[in-house]
Amino acid sequence: MTSLTAPSAPSGPATPTAAAPGSAASPAARLGRHGRRLVVLLGLPTVLVALWWVVSERADNFFFPPLSEILAEFGPTWFEGRITDDVLPSLGRLAAGYSLALLLGVALGVLIGTRPALRAFAEPVLEFFRAIPPPVMAPILMLFLGIDTTMKVAVIVSGAIWPVLLNTVEGVRGIDGLLHDTARVYRLRPVTRLRTVVLRGASPQIVTGARQALSIAIVLMVISEMFAANNGLGFSIVQFQRGFALPEMWTGIILLGLVGLLLSLIFRAVERVVLAWYRGQRQAQRGGNR
Repeated sequence: MTSLTAPSAPSGPATPTAAAPGSAASPAARLGRHGRRLVVLLGLPTVLVALWWVVSERADNFFFPPLSEILAEFGPTWFEGRITDDVLPSLGRLAAGYSLALLLGVALGVLIGTRPALRAFAEPVLEFFRAIPPPVMAPILMLFLGIDTTMKVAVIVSGAIWPVLLNTVEGVRGIDGLLHDTARVYRLRPVTRLRTVVLRGASPQIVTGARQALSIAIVLMVISEMFAANNGLGFSIVQFQRGFALPEMWTGIILLGLVGLLLSLIFRAVERVVLAWYRGQRQAQRGGNR
């Protein structure tokens, strides 16, 4: 009995000593991954800004002022009243138009995608309107809706709805029929079936359409404010251009890029939460195929 218990004594402490280096190394590995990701994220923008700075300092062109002069005008131009007078109204119109495009696009996409007869009937009309460039709708909608906020929101919706609608239709069409059969066997309620089968199954393509719609909505927000407005980012940029205040005009363009970048980062954070199940499923499938 003594010879059997003696060898088991050293095997007990061996396990914690082997796990200690791994637990100490994992924070360093995570820090290294985050550092590499930060370098990849900021590397190219840093190089481009540095190149713009050097080239513009040596240039002698009235229409392309030095970057140092543009940055010097950024704060006085936008942080002395224009944030509330121009930036916030633009973001409000963008939020309203984009939200309406998402709601209408998903609702109509689910309706058309779940009914083959309706899809066959509506497909030629959808393809026709999708082929029309969204900026063309701005002057047309201005004739019917005037020049107030309603027109600007309608312009955003008229262009941003199509990626959401068409991707939702394709996502609903691509759901495995076995899932629908299983839902019928378990006698799921229509609302539960819509939430757990249809919307969940089509969510990867819905998110893809929403990402495309976001960039279109930003463009249409600016265009709608350039036609007829008395405030907004697009209005300010045009006013600076017409008054030959070119450094201020360039600050507006840079601000638009920063707004687009911020909204893209917010969208990615939401996407990670919404599609966490999908990424886990893909990783499980890849692990099972090895």
